[in-house]
Amino acid sequence: MLIQILTHTPLYVWAILALLVYRGVVAMRDREMAIRKLFIIPAIMLALSLQDIAAKFGATLLPLGAWAGAMVAVMLLVWKFSSPAASAGATPGTLRVHGSAVPLAMMMAIFFTKYVTAVTLVMHPGASHNALLSAAVCALFGVFNGYFLGRLAGQLMTWQSSRAPGAGRSYLASAA
Repeated sequence: MLIQILTHTPLYVWAILALLVYRGVVAMRDREMAIRKLFIIPAIMLALSLQDIAAKFGATLLPLGAWAGAMVAVMLLVWKFSSPAASAGATPGTLRVHGSAVPLAMMMAIFFTKYVTAVTLVMHPGASHNALLSAAVCALFGVFNGYFLGRLAGQLMTWQSSRAPGAGRSYLASAA
């Protein structure tokens, strides 16, 4: 049965997986990024989650409520209790993002949650009306999105504090 599932998976799904693995591997290295680029992965993951919720469970109160509740809770936890994984960039408008395997793990978790959910719903079409499945899957998407948004919030706070008056004085003094 597993072979049938894998062979009936459209090729674009494997291309998406390859892109996510690539982006996750890139995220494992320290790199300097323009602030606007920090929004790309959180925005893509948010769009993928919301698209999947609407397509599989409908844009109704239970799925969206489970997603939103989990997203806000995890976003606040990540923002409050994790390190921002970034420091001031060498040039204005940039941030030095520290490498981590967590973004790769989270992207894989989103991908495989979407994949397993799709397979489940193909094999059991009525499962999309199961409140427990709907709430659990949507809450998982909320957890994943909350991580990316909380991390983004921490990075933006780091960038903002590096722009504060006096924050760049040591950099400017050493450059002179």
